[in-house]
Amino acid sequence: MTANITLLVLIGVTVACAVYMLLERAVSKMLLGMILFGNAVNLLLLTVGGPDGLPPILGETDRVHHGTSDPLAQAMVLTSIVITMGLAAFVLALAYRSYALTTTEQVQDDPEDVKVAQRREGEDPEQ
Repeated sequence: MTANITLLVLIGVTVACAVYMLLERAVSKMLLGMILFGNAVNLLLLTVGGPDGLPPILGETDRVHHGTSDPLAQAMVLTSIVITMGLAAFVLALAYRSYALTTTEQVQDDPEDVKVAQRREGEDPEQ
């Protein structure tokens, strides 16, 4: 089996862009990064699934066909699309609720986390 190196490099760049967007503090950029990451994984699954071929179910009595496509990769992509859209809807609802409460889309540091970090700075690292 041969892989299309150009498509694999493109998928790698897309994943890198998605991870960069996921690390942003704005919820809208996080959402776009998550959707971009899901699409990159879908492309990766289809690329790894093998080359194009005949449909996996032909309706003939001969069950062994050479050159048929792998239905598992296609089923995994369909499942991934559903999960990504559900997660995107959930994050969109969280972003709307956060904007309604704070009137900003920037994620703020939790005050308790800041207090814990300040306490950790004062501790002796030798202990």
